[in-house]
Amino acid sequence: MPPIAVGDVLPDGTLSCFDAEDKLQQVSVHSLAAGKKVIIFGVPGAFTPTCSLKHVPGYIEKAGELKSKGVDEIICISVNDPFVMKAWAQTYPENKDVKFLADGSAKYTHALGLELDLSEKGLGTRSRRFALLVEDLKVKAANVEAAGEFNVSSADDILKAL
Repeated sequence: MPPIAVGDVLPDGTLSCFDAEDKLQQVSVHSLAAGKKVIIFGVPGAFTPTCSLKHVPGYIEKAGELKSKGVDEIICISVNDPFVMKAWAQTYPENKDVKFLADGSAKYTHALGLELDLSEKGLGTRSRRFALLVEDLKVKAANVEAAGEFNVSSADDILKAL
């Protein structure tokens, strides 16, 4: 399946997370994105160096600026289970705006055409690093990284697209 691209309609899918009451929830991507301007960024893995030290912190730091430009939701997706995503989110106590959603079996990542096979490194199927700007389910920017890169999917890169 080709990777999602500008002009495509965002596929629906179900991701999981823990709510404020610490209950496991299943969340429809369309319920978060329909009628809104959202950023969905994907990372290869929770607690990995580039993801933890650069990618996520950039979105947390720039959340106010992104929201001032009309962004309603900032969503981080990783092919990890919801328990790992919850623990990872807790390492950012200053975060108020980035939602951490789990795609444990990579079904949604496959629907986006953005899976990455890292089996040879013992990591199984992961997500490519990417950032999507979506307005009312239509992709306005699709910044997808080459394997091992972090050049086009940062918060600053998405700010340029707004």
